[in-house]
Order: sequence, then C-alpha cells, then structure tokens
Amino acid sequence: MSSVITYAIPAFVGLIALEAVWDARQGTRYYTFKDTLTNVVMGSVSQVFGWLIPTLVIYSFFYKLSPFRLTPGWLTWAAVLLLDDFCYYWFHRVSHESRLFWNTHVVHHSSDHYNLSVAVRQSWFGGITGWIFYVPMALLGFSPEMMLAAHGINLLYQFWIHTQFVPRMGFLEYVLNCPSHHRVHHGVNEQYLDKNYAGMLIIWDRMFGSYVDETEKPRYGIIKPLNSFNPLWANLHGWVEMFQAMRERKTFREKLWCVLGPPGMTPEAPPAPAEKLQTAS
Repeated sequence: MSSVITYAIPAFVGLIALEAVWDARQGTRYYTFKDTLTNVVMGSVSQVFGWLIPTLVIYSFFYKLSPFRLTPGWLTWAAVLLLDDFCYYWFHRVSHESRLFWNTHVVHHSSDHYNLSVAVRQSWFGGITGWIFYVPMALLGFSPEMMLAAHGINLLYQFWIHTQFVPRMGFLEYVLNCPSHHRVHHGVNEQYLDKNYAGMLIIWDRMFGSYVDETEKPRYGIIKPLNSFNPLWANLHGWVEMFQAMRERKTFREKLWCVLGPPGMTPEAPPAPAEKLQTAS
C-alpha cells in the first residue's frame, strides 16, 4: 500500500498546488498556509510510520492459515477491490463509533478546512488497528500483495473527493462516492454527523442506512475544535482525552467503555451501550 501511495505523491503535491492557486484566484479561501503545511507534514510523516507497521507480515500470517489460494485474474481483481471497499466501509464506520479507533481517525477530521491537502492529513498510528478489518480477505485466499494493492487503489480514489470545487455529479452519485458525499462526511452539521463512510462506492452507505444527501453547505472540523497546528498534538490529543476520561471513572467497566464506547464518552456521560453520542462526521 505504501509503495502505491508513494509513487502518487508527486501527483498529490501538484494537484494540491493547482487547487490552491485556483482557490486564490477565485477568492474562495478554502486554503490557509498553516493548515495546508500541517496537512502536508502529517501526510509525509504518516508515510514513514506506514513502513514501520508490518502490515504485509500480518496479512501473510493469516494468508498462510487459509486453505484457499486465489490466483490473479480479472475476476479476482474485481473481487478484491469490491471486498476491500466493503471492509473499508466497516473500518471507517467503526472508526467513528468506537473511541479506540476514533483516536487515530480524528486526525483526518481535525482540520476546519476542506480541500485536497486534507486528503493527505493522515494519522501516524492508524495502521496499528486498521488491519483487523481486512483479515477476512486474507483468510479467503487473497494474497497480501493483492490486498495492499487494493488498499492503495482505494486511497488513491479518495484523494480527489476532498474538494469543494466539484459540484454534484448526477447519476454517478447513486453508485460512486463523490465529492458531495464526502463533504457531508466531513461536516459537523447535526444532520451530517457520522454519515457517508464510503471509500469508492456509496452503495454501502445506501445499503446500511448511513447515507445522507448534501442539502446545505457543510461546516468542517470536529465538534471540539483542535485549535492547533501542531502535528504531534493532532495525533495525540484524542488519546490524552481518552485517558483523562478513564481517570475520572471508578469501575473497570466504565473505564473499558471509555476505550471501546462512543468517541463522545466523557466523565459526565453515563456508560450505557445504547447511548447515542456522536462526535465529528
């Protein structure tokens, strides 16, 4: 996965620069220097951390346990791309519904701007837990190399949807995840919270009840604003807040729910599993 994204970095930089120039010419102010620099720094360091997390080794371990071996072909490639997108949907959804996973994903949402540079604003520690959702693919017999390639293609696709300059796309929005859908996902408007988790195909959101149409201009960021351009703090603040909440809890069950429960879990919030605590979209 890292190698696919690494090869695309020059294109990412060029497209971000072009959009920033267009933004300046249009006077839309979707870009600010500090925010864009923070995004690029976080994206660059995340690539380094990506090499340190042995995702290929993990997938290889489970692949060896599988009694199946799927040989590459057009049908196999179609299947691995589809299943990877399906697994991504659930990984993304859980990353909004469980604080343990949100602590890494919140990095991507913590900018209060929305542009192509936000696409590269990635967690330094996301790979620690993300692999869990893709293990079934290895057990089905997809090779680790195919899985990593599918991950890369999925992430490459998601780059272009981080823009405010592409309008609604008509009938394509019934199947593909388009900029309009992802603008909703990054919005903190009440009706947009925790919606549109798709990677490449919006069909999963339509199937599993998490789809919302873009009906008003989104407000971007997270409910509790980060108010910092420090990349290290952007990656750590979620963990700090989680441990602060745990310290205020008295029982083991309550402390555990601070980790596994909704991201909005606070010392004042009751640890009921049915509790509907939404954070940032």
